[in-house]
Amino acid sequence: MENAEGDEAKFAQIADEMIRRKVKVLMITPLSAAGGLAVHKKAKAANIPVIDYDRVTLGGTAEYHVGFDSVNVGQLQADGLMACLGDKPGAQIIEIQGAPTDHNATLFTQGQKSRLSSKYDSGALRLVKSQPVADWNNDLGGQLFEQILNENGGKVDGVVAANDGLAGAVIAVLKKKNLRVPVTGQDATVDGLRAVLGGDQCVTVYKPVRDEAEAAARLAIAIARGDLEGADDLATGNLRDPVSRRDIKSVLLGATLIKKDSVRTLVTEGIVKPAELCAGGLAQVCAQQDIVGG
Repeated sequence: MENAEGDEAKFAQIADEMIRRKVKVLMITPLSAAGGLAVHKKAKAANIPVIDYDRVTLGGTAEYHVGFDSVNVGQLQADGLMACLGDKPGAQIIEIQGAPTDHNATLFTQGQKSRLSSKYDSGALRLVKSQPVADWNNDLGGQLFEQILNENGGKVDGVVAANDGLAGAVIAVLKKKNLRVPVTGQDATVDGLRAVLGGDQCVTVYKPVRDEAEAAARLAIAIARGDLEGADDLATGNLRDPVSRRDIKSVLLGATLIKKDSVRTLVTEGIVKPAELCAGGLAQVCAQQDIVGG
């Protein structure tokens, strides 16, 4: 396993070397559609099967995909927001979405819309604006949110933020304006969990990346052994590629909505340490939530 660390040239170089070595299975997380497509083309020419890991290459030729059910993640975010809002007719919502070039971000939005569109249409909630953020850039996300907020007269009742990083940028703007409203997130980062405990973020979504890695390993081993029936038994889901218009056999893992009263479960499972969560003024909150230990 090698990490390109966000460098497209390094990503291509690593893939080229693996293809040259004639690996039995090539598993990639494409940094961009163009980069992923180039690797797919070379792997196919070398008769090497490809697994797209965590992010699908639109228009590609991967035989399999392993990742989370991103539509469901978006649904969890929307459900969390509505629960945090409670009964607030006409609540004004701003959506700060992920990168428009990331298909996962598209699927998160799709899941959110499956829950929220009817609320917007009926007037139960009011969508101020849904704003994608290039490259998932947190600083840009904060700037765009502040611009939308100002254009709306400084009024907002809730924010759908696509991940914890963007949520943090949104929260920084809200604090500057002495506002506190429900904000969603995703990834259950330490900062995100601390924001949930502190009441600045209403929910995050935990995706068990260890399970994702283990599922990918099992799938790769089956393919390498030529056990395609076994591989298909593992990849029981399908992910639609809107570019190639084909369904990719997929292992789609579930996620969990994390609220203030469920952060403790991640501590119990060893996902995060109390010391990471409870410093900087959160000791009392941690004690109230029975989050104790080193």
